[in-house]
Amino acid sequence: MTKADRIFKENIKKILEEGVFSENARPRYKDGQVANSKYITGSFAEYDLSKGEFPITSLRPIAIKSAIKEVLWIYQDQSNSLEVLNDKYGVHYWNDWEVAGSKTIGQRYGAVVKKHDIIGKILKQLAENPWNRRNIISLWDYEAFEETDGLLPCAFQTMFDVRRVDGEIYLDATLTQRSNDMLVAHHINAMQYVALQMMIAKHFGWKPGKFFYFVNNLHIYDNQFEQAEELLRREPSSQEALLVLDVPDGTNFFEIKAEDFRLENYDPVKPQLKFDLAI
Repeated sequence: MTKADRIFKENIKKILEEGVFSENARPRYKDGQVANSKYITGSFAEYDLSKGEFPITSLRPIAIKSAIKEVLWIYQDQSNSLEVLNDKYGVHYWNDWEVAGSKTIGQRYGAVVKKHDIIGKILKQLAENPWNRRNIISLWDYEAFEETDGLLPCAFQTMFDVRRVDGEIYLDATLTQRSNDMLVAHHINAMQYVALQMMIAKHFGWKPGKFFYFVNNLHIYDNQFEQAEELLRREPSSQEALLVLDVPDGTNFFEIKAEDFRLENYDPVKPQLKFDLAI
């Protein structure tokens, strides 16, 4: 059993056995019913990418390319436009969060990245002094939230640090999420930000290092308990899946494409499970 699968099963079991139910929940299912969840607080995991540990489960298929395209939309295009996400990348699952016919998700995610030139500043800081301790992406912008409606960012903070080990420089990353849907989004979000970490590392010719993942509220929705039990019954793959970014060291961050990534040794259990999303 891989590290990711072990952690996944442990988290599912902990939520089912020790979690508590949400109260006054905001999300709704598409039929209008309140989407309550069972949750735990303060979930943390560590993966060493340099040793082949990646936060992706083999217990069900994960759509890695779509997830990476979303990262490019946010951090390369620096866009909140659903037309860009739909037409350029063929990704449509954000459409349920369109704000009032605006064809956008409001002043969120990519709009905040563009507003503060976050990627430009991060790359500049790392170029000038890789060992500075201020390489922080924060998408939590109260001023932007007051400008429009829209889903507040779940994966809202990422921090980067470097280490030199035996002459090699490794880029570490820490992702913090306020909220995470354990069965649907957990490994999608984790692998998205591993991809972002790899893109920044590749920009400078460094190695991807450790990935730290903290979720404040880790939950399973109340219409997913059957799927949770099925995932616990499944026998996972014994081999680690590897995400590879196949471009030369020093490739400019903004020139990296989704097609430059490939997932090796990935043999997830099928069939895929169906989940009704909470909006």
